[in-house]
Amino acid sequence: MSSHPHASSGDPEALVARVTATRLGLLHGICAAVLVVVVLAALLVGPVAVDPIAAWRAPADDPAHVIVFEARLPRVVLAAAVGGALGLGGAALQALLSNPLACPHVLGISGGAALLGILAMIAATVPGAAALGLGGAAGLVIVPAAAFAGALLTALLVQGVARTGGRVTPHTLLLTGVVFNAFAAAVITFLNTLADFYRAQGILAWVVGTITVRGTAWTLVCVATLVAGLVLLAASARDLNALGLGDEGAASLGVDVARARRAVYVAVALLVAGAVPVSGMIGFVGLIVPHVVRLLVGSDQRLVLPASMWAGAAFLVLADTAARTVLGATELPVGVVTALCGGPFFLFLLRRQAAQALGDVS
Repeated sequence: MSSHPHASSGDPEALVARVTATRLGLLHGICAAVLVVVVLAALLVGPVAVDPIAAWRAPADDPAHVIVFEARLPRVVLAAAVGGALGLGGAALQALLSNPLACPHVLGISGGAALLGILAMIAATVPGAAALGLGGAAGLVIVPAAAFAGALLTALLVQGVARTGGRVTPHTLLLTGVVFNAFAAAVITFLNTLADFYRAQGILAWVVGTITVRGTAWTLVCVATLVAGLVLLAASARDLNALGLGDEGAASLGVDVARARRAVYVAVALLVAGAVPVSGMIGFVGLIVPHVVRLLVGSDQRLVLPASMWAGAAFLVLADTAARTVLGATELPVGVVTALCGGPFFLFLLRRQAAQALGDVS
């Protein structure tokens, strides 16, 4: 597999350096403090100016309390959880594939998760679904489970299709992922044309990427999958550092390469499965965030992974705040905002990678 110096976690110093509990705790503390500031700022911004402190002290039926704690806060918390999942997933994929252009959206993983998730959601709402146990609270399990299966199957499918001659080149992998994402979006659009108006609006939100507060239970599912994905990836951080040296280099250090890859793909599928049902296919968060994080904390995945989670959370909260306020009463899908930020960034990285490849050849 082709590697890239800016995406590689195979810095020899990262393989032997100690990441103390104090340093890791300091990282989490600083990142959490930054996220708190971003969340408080997001609670202040909106068509109606509200003081969060005054809203906190106000009665539950007070308009200020309702605006902050029943309208804005649930959405901000959900945006943070989704952004954390996408940032963390992007960092893991870039390290695993030694590819700075990798992220769940670009590789088609989000598209696969959205496609099966939508099919499960439609199945849960058809007549007779309740008798089969598909509707109601069961949807909290069925839809994320279908999204998880879609994400994992897509990751394996894209990897398999992109493999030629026993190798997976970065550009082939990206092209395969982009094509699959387009295919998934086309199928979802087709389903959208067959749906009634209410259901069509919900399906459209999955395609364009919109933070949709569907209730506390769905937010808890998203947070739970984020925590599970973080735990799995934290346990794989040393393996990801070693994989930056290539499969043979990692194996020589005692890493079970196949097992490490499976663990990372399962973790990323979990992250996407929790995020997609409440946000749809939000792109480029997992592309932009890890690059910024590596500039700040270095290439050691033991630091990059948690920092990418926190930074992804802060980034998507800011993006969603812009989406709901920049045009006044008209709300943009947050996927539009992230695409406007990420599209030029993706082209810049693609051009730089092509220039470096030409330099290596010459």
